[in-house]
Amino acid sequence: MDVARRSSPMTPGQRRLAEAMQRGDHFIGEHAERIETSRYVDPQRHERELSTFFRAMPTALCPSALVGKNEMVRHDLTGLDLIVTRDGEGQVHVLANSCLHRATRLVETDAVQPAKKIICPYHAWTYTPDGSLRALPRPDSFPGFCKEGKALTRYPVAEHGGLIWFIGDPQAQADFSLLEELGADLDAIGIGDMAFFERATHEVAADWKMVVDAFCEGYHVKRLHARSIGDFFADGVNVADRIGPHQRFIVGRTDHAMEVDLDDWDAVREVMTFTYQLFPNSIVIVSPDYVNLLVVHPDGVGRCRVENFMLVPPDADAAVMEPRWRKSWELLDGHTFGGEDFRAAALCQRGVESGHRDDMLIGTLETGVAVFHAECDARLEI
Repeated sequence: MDVARRSSPMTPGQRRLAEAMQRGDHFIGEHAERIETSRYVDPQRHERELSTFFRAMPTALCPSALVGKNEMVRHDLTGLDLIVTRDGEGQVHVLANSCLHRATRLVETDAVQPAKKIICPYHAWTYTPDGSLRALPRPDSFPGFCKEGKALTRYPVAEHGGLIWFIGDPQAQADFSLLEELGADLDAIGIGDMAFFERATHEVAADWKMVVDAFCEGYHVKRLHARSIGDFFADGVNVADRIGPHQRFIVGRTDHAMEVDLDDWDAVREVMTFTYQLFPNSIVIVSPDYVNLLVVHPDGVGRCRVENFMLVPPDADAAVMEPRWRKSWELLDGHTFGGEDFRAAALCQRGVESGHRDDMLIGTLETGVAVFHAECDARLEI
C-alpha cells in the first residue's frame, strides 16, 4: 500500500479494546431486550429529541478537512441554515446564513468557496469570515445604524478529533467537555491530519435513530451486506466499551485472530475495524486506508438525511491510490450504505409505522442498540 506508516500510539482505551479483541473477549449481551416502537414515530418525543440533543448538546457538522483557511461552506441539514467558515488564522466559525439587512440567504450553493468576504447577493452587505459586518453600501440611508459591533448570529463551535462540532442554540453555553476524551481517540487515529476526498447526502425515509441503530451492531453484517462487504468481516466478532455517552467498537475482520503489533496502526486496521457512535447522531468507521464519517440529521418524524464524508491519508501517492479510494467510495456510499443500511432502516420504519408491533426484539449481538437507546432515554428522563 502506497501510504506512509503511522506511528501515533493508541490511547489507553483503544489499546484495552484491541487487547480484548486479541483475547477473544467478545461483546455479547447477557440477555435479549425489548424496546418500544413508539420511539420512532412519536411527534412529541421527536420534538424533545430536537431540543435536548440537537439544540443543547454538541453535534458533529463535518470534518475539519472540509474547510480550509479563508473558506466557507453552507450547511442546512440540521434544520438551521448555517455557514461554516474558517478565517485566515485557522479559527472555525458557525454562522446563521441570513443577512442582517433583509434576512437574505448569503450562501446558496453547497460547494466550498472562498470566504475572505461574505457578500450578500441582494444589496452587497459584506461580512468577514467570523461574521462581523465589514461594510454596507450607502450607509447614509440607514440613519442611526452603526455597523461597529454588528455580526451575523454565531453558534458555539469547537474542533475535537479532526471534526467540527457545534451547539444548535446561539445562546447555549459553549460546553464541549464531553468531547475531550473522545477527541484524543480520534486524534490517535489521525483524523485531523487526513485529507477530504468525497461527500454525499442521502435522504432516508426513516427516523434518525433507526439509521444510528444499524451502526451499533454487527449481527447484520454477514447477512445484509452479503453482496458488498460481508466477506471482509467475521460473523458477530466485536468488542465494545463507552466514552461517556459515546460508544467505541472494534469489529473483527476475517483475519481478526492474526497476531499484530498493537503499536502498528496500519497492521491493526487490517484486522480490526474501529467504529465510533458519537452521541447522538454520528458514526466514524476506520477502514484500513480511509475513514468514513456519517452524520445523521433528523428531517421530521420518520425522516432523516445522512451526510457521508470520506477522508484519506494526506501523504499517499494520489495517482496510485485515487482509483482504489474511488472504488471504495462507490461501493460504500452507493451500495453498502445507500443500498443496504439505509434501505434496511427505511424498511424497519415502514414496519414500525404499520402499527403491527408495539415493541422490537434486540438480541445479544445487538447490545449496542440497547445501550444507545438507554442513553437517549436517560437524557430525555424517560
